[in-house]
Amino acid sequence: MTEKDINKRGDGIKRLIELIVLSAFGVLLNIALSRISTKNGWPFYLDAVGTVLAAAVGGALPGIIVGLFTNVFKSLSDWNSIYYGTLNVMMAVATTLFTRDGLKKRNVIPLIFILAAIGGGLGSIMTWFLFGFAGEGVTADLAIWFHSHVFSSRFFSQITADFLIDLGDKTITVIAAGLALWIVPDSVIQNLLIHGWRQKPLDKNELHDINRTKVRQISLRSKLMLLISVAVTVIAAVSIAIGYSLYRETTIQDHTEFARGIVKYQKDCIDPDMVETYLVQKRAAPGYKEVEEQLNLTFISSENIQFMYVYQIKEDGCHVVFDMDTQEVKANEPGVVISYPDDIEKHLDDFLAGREVEPTVSNDNRFGWVLSIYEPIYDSNGKCVCYSCVDISMSKMQDLMRAYLAKQISLFLGIVIMVLCLAVWLSDYHIIFPLNSMSHGASTFAFKSTEERDESVERIKSLQIRTGDEIENLYAAYAHTTEESMRYLTESRRKTQQINKLQGGLLMVLADVIESRDKCTGDHIRKTAEYSRVILEKLKEQGEFPDILTDEYINNVVRAAPLHDIGKINIPDAILNKDTRLTDEEYEIMKGHANAGYEIIEKAIANLTESGYLEQAKQMAHYHHEKWDGSGYPEHLKEGDIPLSARVMAVADVFDALLSRRSYKEPFTFEKAMSIIKEGSGKHFDPKVVSAFEAASEEIKKISERFAD
Repeated sequence: MTEKDINKRGDGIKRLIELIVLSAFGVLLNIALSRISTKNGWPFYLDAVGTVLAAAVGGALPGIIVGLFTNVFKSLSDWNSIYYGTLNVMMAVATTLFTRDGLKKRNVIPLIFILAAIGGGLGSIMTWFLFGFAGEGVTADLAIWFHSHVFSSRFFSQITADFLIDLGDKTITVIAAGLALWIVPDSVIQNLLIHGWRQKPLDKNELHDINRTKVRQISLRSKLMLLISVAVTVIAAVSIAIGYSLYRETTIQDHTEFARGIVKYQKDCIDPDMVETYLVQKRAAPGYKEVEEQLNLTFISSENIQFMYVYQIKEDGCHVVFDMDTQEVKANEPGVVISYPDDIEKHLDDFLAGREVEPTVSNDNRFGWVLSIYEPIYDSNGKCVCYSCVDISMSKMQDLMRAYLAKQISLFLGIVIMVLCLAVWLSDYHIIFPLNSMSHGASTFAFKSTEERDESVERIKSLQIRTGDEIENLYAAYAHTTEESMRYLTESRRKTQQINKLQGGLLMVLADVIESRDKCTGDHIRKTAEYSRVILEKLKEQGEFPDILTDEYINNVVRAAPLHDIGKINIPDAILNKDTRLTDEEYEIMKGHANAGYEIIEKAIANLTESGYLEQAKQMAHYHHEKWDGSGYPEHLKEGDIPLSARVMAVADVFDALLSRRSYKEPFTFEKAMSIIKEGSGKHFDPKVVSAFEAASEEIKKISERFAD
């Protein structure tokens, strides 16, 4: 085992101990405060202070554990407490959402109302389904008062009372938790924060950046949550449905067996051979009153028995032998013939034949859900003389099943929320954060400068992802590939720069070669470059062309200036060095150097990864003989259509030509040359360029004298 593995295991054990300690403290705090409140008769529960504190300090996971186990321990003395664990789980999640950056003042009141809505609102609804209207407890008196004075609905009376009481309870809870957070040093709180980093922990800014990562459709986290939510919900729904169905069947079976027992007892109380006598003599028949009294005692012994009666069923109807009074329905007198009830009419042939009849279930607006059991009574001759009948009310069973369903949903909901939160926690630290960290590193690596890419590589290497699964393998391969890619990019960039420098140098050599062919130009390419630099700097100083004249632009133009006449490589020596003026035909050939220079540099640019200053060289080579009034060549551009670098070169080129000796002329004086340039303003030259040239005349003169020496 490596030292890193040992440290990782030690860190994991430390976090586990912190989780256990924080959770145990929260549970003990909840139980202690709850018992103190109950012992002193306070109208508050105070059983969520530890939950809120644990969630605010350690996050959702310890908060949920505290909430669930608080109710598990409370259920040892009051089993019904287990069903309210879901509420504590919800409160832990809500607290986590409101205290991600600490318990801020602006979040206190909203948090109190949210917790009260969970504990008092949802808790009251749960209580209603479990136990009905509050008959006891801290809110019972207030609920009864609301029902007597404010609301006619018991439900709204109870939920209002529960919410108001819980509002006070959660106010105390949040304030107590807030005071604890205020007292405990931030360093301690940071150490108690339960996290599951499987890499170098990210700070808040880094988490914010990677959580803003956009995806084309649905994020992996959303897919995982959807999958887990659906799976857990389906399992919970199926489990609840199965449990509910089994509970329902078992309850119906229990009621059926109970009803059969009552029917058999009723049957045993009656002498079958006396039935005809009972129908004729009625209550005057011997033993009738004694039997009726026995049946009545049985009837009142159970509140589940809705009706008890004995009918003789004939073609003309049901002949009443015995019938028990109820508060809602007065019993029929013996001997009376009544019409067939619906359940008897459905099986009339069986009843008339004296056969066994299966239990029937009916549900109507008058009597509700009723289970009816019929048992034939045979005389000594084996003839069916009547039926012993019992109707069992199933309404209470509905209440029981509704309470059972509420309990099941409550238990499963708490488990579902806990599983989802645990899944979010695990997926974040084991999958989402590592993948997003790598993705974020890749994006910075791809789109930043060389220096920033170097930093990105180091940052990727520093992630130290150690999930121990395929993601860790992916990270190792990714980090290695990124480092190798950066090394390759650096080497490729270095070689590219060398190639660019070599090609640029070759072009400059070519420019020198061309200049050496022209016996009249001397240091023309160097002087024009210097003149161009002075003009551009003066234009910038004067505030002209602010969107164009950046330092980079000026440097590119100065570097490109020596290439403005590169097209002369195509001009024959006989024309280039002719001692006399050129003929018209020769002049046309000479003018071709502008297009030739453009094409040469264009081809050079096509073979380079970074064109840089060559873009300006192309513009100057092509257009430095254009004139402001449009009379120049080769495209007859005018004014602003001529690129600025070409307009500057036009002045520098002509000025140097005026000062230089040619086979067909003597050099002009500096003053004469300046005068000619000034005269060409607005015709041959850009007025602003001429103005800047004149303003820099002192520096221009120094340059011309330096090269003259």
